[in-house]
Amino acid sequence: MKKVLVLLLTLVASSSFAQLKMQGVVKDSIGTPLELANVIAINQETNALESYAVTNDKGKYILSLGKNGKYKVQVSYIGLKSLNEVITTQEANITRDFTLLPDNELDAVELTYEMPVTIKGDTLIYNADSFKNGSERKLEDVLEKLPGVEINEDGQIEVEGNTVQKLMVNGKDFFDGDTKLATKNIPSNAVDKIQVLRNYAEVGQLSGVQNNQNNVAINIKLKEGKENFWFGDITAGAGQAPSPNDELYLFQPKLFYYSPKYSINVIGDLNNIGEVALTNRDIRGFGGGFRLPSRTSGTNINLGNNGLGGLTNIANAQEVITKLATANFSYSPNKALDLSGFVIYNSSRLRTREESFFDYIEVEDDPTTPQDESAGLPPDESTIQRGREATNQFVAKLSAVYKPNFNNQLDYDVIARASDEEERQNLFSSVVGDTDQLNEVNPYSINQNLNYYFTLNEDNIFALEVQHLLSDEDPFYNALLENDPTNNNEVDPDDRDAFDTTAQGLGLDLDQINYDVNQDRRVKSNKLDAKLDYYNILNSKSNINFTLGTIFSNQKFDSNIFQFLDDRTRLDPTPNITDLEGEPLLATNDDVDYTFSDVYLGVHYRFKTGKFTFTPGVSFHAYSNQNTQLGNNFKDSFFDVLPDFEALIQFKKSESLTLNYRMTNTFTDVTNIAEGLVLNNFNSIQYGNPELQNALTHNVSLFYRSFNLFNYTNVIASVNYSKNIDQIRSLTDFESVIRTNSFFNSQFADETASVFGRVERTFGKVRARLRANFSYSKLNQFIQGRQSLNENFTQNYTPEIRTNFREAPNVRLRYGYTVRDNVQGSNTTKFITRAPSIRFDAYVWDSVTFITDFAYTEQETQGQTEAFKTWDASLRYRKNRDAKWEYSLRASNILDIDSNISNGATNISVFSSETFIQPRFITLRLTYTL
Repeated sequence: MKKVLVLLLTLVASSSFAQLKMQGVVKDSIGTPLELANVIAINQETNALESYAVTNDKGKYILSLGKNGKYKVQVSYIGLKSLNEVITTQEANITRDFTLLPDNELDAVELTYEMPVTIKGDTLIYNADSFKNGSERKLEDVLEKLPGVEINEDGQIEVEGNTVQKLMVNGKDFFDGDTKLATKNIPSNAVDKIQVLRNYAEVGQLSGVQNNQNNVAINIKLKEGKENFWFGDITAGAGQAPSPNDELYLFQPKLFYYSPKYSINVIGDLNNIGEVALTNRDIRGFGGGFRLPSRTSGTNINLGNNGLGGLTNIANAQEVITKLATANFSYSPNKALDLSGFVIYNSSRLRTREESFFDYIEVEDDPTTPQDESAGLPPDESTIQRGREATNQFVAKLSAVYKPNFNNQLDYDVIARASDEEERQNLFSSVVGDTDQLNEVNPYSINQNLNYYFTLNEDNIFALEVQHLLSDEDPFYNALLENDPTNNNEVDPDDRDAFDTTAQGLGLDLDQINYDVNQDRRVKSNKLDAKLDYYNILNSKSNINFTLGTIFSNQKFDSNIFQFLDDRTRLDPTPNITDLEGEPLLATNDDVDYTFSDVYLGVHYRFKTGKFTFTPGVSFHAYSNQNTQLGNNFKDSFFDVLPDFEALIQFKKSESLTLNYRMTNTFTDVTNIAEGLVLNNFNSIQYGNPELQNALTHNVSLFYRSFNLFNYTNVIASVNYSKNIDQIRSLTDFESVIRTNSFFNSQFADETASVFGRVERTFGKVRARLRANFSYSKLNQFIQGRQSLNENFTQNYTPEIRTNFREAPNVRLRYGYTVRDNVQGSNTTKFITRAPSIRFDAYVWDSVTFITDFAYTEQETQGQTEAFKTWDASLRYRKNRDAKWEYSLRASNILDIDSNISNGATNISVFSSETFIQPRFITLRLTYTL
């Protein structure tokens, strides 16, 4: 790494010291400085783009040119006649002003090169070819090189600190705007322009009455010749795994067709090497563009998630087999109607192994509260967990937009989901012994969305948004634990099996060779979310918005715990566990019916004065919720007022500061309300509280962003603070390593605070970036009847430097440094992570691409240090840039590392985990480009 760093610094130095600065001012014919004028310099010897600049608000520009050279300088501005002049450089810096004249005859000089970056109103346009060097293959390879654009750890696109909400291709939604599918699959050679649409409004009628400064969309403009023709690529590959009996395979067709009237996108993936376009978690989070009408109402209602939430990350599996088939279409039969939709089928098979050690933290006694001397936390525990996961997921969506004229727009969307998920695990615990577990679930859901926007006249706008969700979840759980029936009557509990006391509390038959514990659950949810907005435009500077809305949800819950005996007969036990008030709990919880409703009226007044835009608001809510279970009915109704406020300071077109305050009520789902016992797994049992109330959150945030094309500087900073009152917390009791959780509204407030900053600056062909993040949380926890405070402070710094040469090889150096302090009473645990990485890519001889990534991660905990390395590389050959065939050799995990190490802390333990990963894979691939 040291040699590569020296090489990088040498390249940077040679490109910097051999250059001089040309600067000046661009004015119009009457001497007024022109902001956002384009200035480019073309090397006369190589006919390549040497440097470019965009003038600032003073009309100033700066170009970086080579010494003793000749350059054609072109200056342009919308509406004025372009200027073309040849400049010869020597050894000294140059100052040169330009004056642009009116373009009366529309005979502007034709530019030899397009500006790499231009601004037109709220649209930022990148010319993709200006940032390519030939090593790119997919859209993400281009986006990572654009100033102000970043691909985050989740694979989503961020522009100037905002996550891109929608991605389009030639103005048509790509899989309903999902950015990860686009970045991983759209071929880079098809991309002409990348248009970043800031202040993006889904509905044009509402663009002038809403604050959209945080809304960002991207439109990919295809190159000429890509319309009315199929384009894309098909990749097939094979290889030999370390095991002689395993052969590697890969088949990935990615085909696209675009015409002015319709488009079709087909993406497939079949492989056993862990390369996937969408993970199981991606599919779960695939929202299809759905946004709740009540998202700004101040009310959050959680419907829960009863699927297999613990699905393994692909990167943490020993074996991965995936199948993906997707199709997306759009069709415009006429100018008023647009139809679109997609179908996604995803199948994965994973094999996992993880070894962990848990050191449980002692919770200090509260001297004012008498404690049971026998109360304590579990013994330290070592575990070995082996698992297999099988999932089949299906998502389909159909959308229609009918817009007969500007005053009317009708949208309808329906999205359906279904899945078949199974997880089998064998867990060996140093405390409990061997346990086999099975989780199965076959959920489905249907979500419908209807929106209608009507402009009565230039001063009155109406918007109706209605969304309905219907879902059905049916998780099944089985655990098979070891048991010694001969020690059930031991007086000393230390001589009994670790699960015996819990089994006795559940009402199980202890005289069995194994504990065969099962649980059936069913959760049905029905939710309606609707609102009607009325906007009255008072004048060019202000408008008022009235909102009438409602949220109605109903959830039905059923849970049944039973035991299979050794003779395979079934036992429905009666537990002897009591709730918080000493009442006995039933293992079977039938017909829990939970209904929630919110009817609200909101008022927001938006007005501008100078650089300021203020939007104060308030909403009035009438809440009602009730649940019926075990013959009892619990009902609560109340009225609440929730204020919110937003202030925007627009210093310049690309510089702003936003202050936001919001008060929010959050309501829980039925699983936390159901009184009966629920097995999350054999060592985690919970029961709900039918009298749970809402939690109240105060949130204030400050967000600053600046994007300066004059000096290529991008600055983002944010501060966020939240205070949670009456937060729903769990009271945790332990029996050995088996915990029981019950829920209640805590009288202690929890707080979180975070500060984030990112600075990016481009120096010629080198871009430097620094990210820093600070976060603090103060959470109250309740263990074994004791209240204690858990505090976490995390700081992270990530400096990065990367080059963007068109001819020379490129290097990206990144260093991550993270410190986390976990404070539990007088116990403090410090975690330090150091993670340097390097990426090198070269495109040589107009035919060969070499890319390699190396990362080193070192984790230090309490003076002990562990480290692991990852190294991937690929070598690709195509005869020339336009060749149809490409041959590539790719290697992953070149060092054949067995596992990754991770250390961390929860509110009850400090843990260390070793996760075993896929071995070294080497594959030979053939790609055909249409």
